[in-house]
Amino acid sequence: MLRTNNCGALGLAEVGQQVTLAGWVQKTRNKGFMLWVDLRDRYGITQIIFDSERTPKAVFEQAQSLGREFVIQIRGEVIERESKNPNMNTGDIEILADQLHILNTASTPPFTIEDKTDGGEELRMQYRYLDIRRKPVRDNLLFRHQVTLAVRNYLSEANFVEVETPYLIKSTPEGARDFVVPSRMHKGEFYALPQSPQTFKQLLMVGGMDKYFQIVKCFRDEDLRADRQPEFTQIDCELTFVEQDDILDQFEGLTRHLIKNIHGVDVGEFPRMPYEEAMRRFGNDKPDIRFGMEFAEMNAVAKGKGFGVFDSQEFVVGIAVPGTAEYTRKQIDGLIDWVKRPQIGALGLVWAKYNADGSFKSSVDKFFTAEDLSAWAETTGAQPGDLMLVMAGAKDSTRSQLSALRMEMAERLELRDPTVFAPLWVTDFPLLEWDEESQRYHAMHHPFTAPKPEEIELLATDPGKVKANAYDLVLNGNEIGGGSIRIHNADLQQKMFDLLGFTPEEAQAQFGFLMDAFQYGAPPHGGIAFGLDRLVAILGGQETIRDFIAFPKNNSGRDLMIDAPTSIDAGQLDELALVIQPKDEV
Repeated sequence: MLRTNNCGALGLAEVGQQVTLAGWVQKTRNKGFMLWVDLRDRYGITQIIFDSERTPKAVFEQAQSLGREFVIQIRGEVIERESKNPNMNTGDIEILADQLHILNTASTPPFTIEDKTDGGEELRMQYRYLDIRRKPVRDNLLFRHQVTLAVRNYLSEANFVEVETPYLIKSTPEGARDFVVPSRMHKGEFYALPQSPQTFKQLLMVGGMDKYFQIVKCFRDEDLRADRQPEFTQIDCELTFVEQDDILDQFEGLTRHLIKNIHGVDVGEFPRMPYEEAMRRFGNDKPDIRFGMEFAEMNAVAKGKGFGVFDSQEFVVGIAVPGTAEYTRKQIDGLIDWVKRPQIGALGLVWAKYNADGSFKSSVDKFFTAEDLSAWAETTGAQPGDLMLVMAGAKDSTRSQLSALRMEMAERLELRDPTVFAPLWVTDFPLLEWDEESQRYHAMHHPFTAPKPEEIELLATDPGKVKANAYDLVLNGNEIGGGSIRIHNADLQQKMFDLLGFTPEEAQAQFGFLMDAFQYGAPPHGGIAFGLDRLVAILGGQETIRDFIAFPKNNSGRDLMIDAPTSIDAGQLDELALVIQPKDEV
């Protein structure tokens, strides 16, 4: 071993000991006759002192050449520091060096390797191996390990079996776009990387594995948003001989265990909220319930007053924002500009102040009396001192826009406390959703989701009204997991494929292996998958998953460090029987 101790372990108990440390030079401070070096490794920082009187002359002179990020080994005596640093684990001691070996020199890094760095995100992603040396990044990766280990231990103790499923599978038409992998041995044919191990875990249930889990990479070649990655990690689980409540209880237990294990916080029973209720109260299917500002449908109190913006629209809805009646006109105009951004897409915003003295002031005083605005306050639950924000338009888009505004106001008012955990289950999702462009139904979850047993007959008469045996786990306004009871009957599965527009031939070609398996005694089964990246981020008090991924890709799906994706040479293309279409023809 090149070291006897790490750089985070030594204290007053080791004073007088001879030790050997190795690591990176964090910084140096040179007083001419004395040189201090902060030596860093994964475990912490230890101060090293080179003294012109107490350190051998050759070692002292060699130490003068040390630069940032040099990799060194030192030997010396642990001594008590005269000026202690209570902010360091090793702040009571320092090492008086008597030997120094430079294991590797280093160029000046492109950004400072400190807790607070001068490097922008793109630069740090390009040099991610340097960024990982920073304590915040390193701590996030260690935290991810802690969560992953807790998950693996919990599920193993609950008799789940970890089984690996293939990465090279066949492409499926449903869901996001597949990443495809050309085969050299089977020219003109392609594997696909799995969007999830869905069919394989169902086959494991047919195989009698009973309880399966896997911490597994998934791949989706889809348009990226700020917090999406083309590859991500799932905690994938499946169980046999269970009903919906069994799965919710099992994985509510896992989530409660993680919050308790990591944060020491006890969370009570998770509320369960039907999808329709979530949309009505919060405008989305992953509501943050740490704060109020619930939606109030206002058609009855807002229409018929001569205000054309409301009278001409399908839906009027509002929220009461606590304690913001003192907002200036400039602040309110800022909110209006915010909802008009392309990302939100609203045409405007109506506001009404419920002043602390009980009076009202609004942007529509010309059309609505104080009595009318009082009815608004009663409908929205506004109290004196609150600001009412009202939007109108098509029901679905307006709900979405107001939901975004609700979250923005919560951020501005610091209502989204990362130390508070408010989980809930959203249940009773629609089984199908109609797509106007393709003029057919799409599975809201996936084609293998079972309908509510009591609504199966509606599949023949009114499929759009059928609810699914599906559920999402939401934590602090983020979906961290979702799943369903699966179809385990071949006839019902075929009926689903028919509704989704598959011909019998297409269904057989894509999923014949699963349909065949159902002929051999498939048990009732269901499961769930957690997004590990997002779960770790939320438990870590953040919402940016890139911070918890060792080597993330940027918003356009590129790996800036290794410069991927990239083209391949003509020889490889020939070997794979591929022809690249020129970009100007694409």
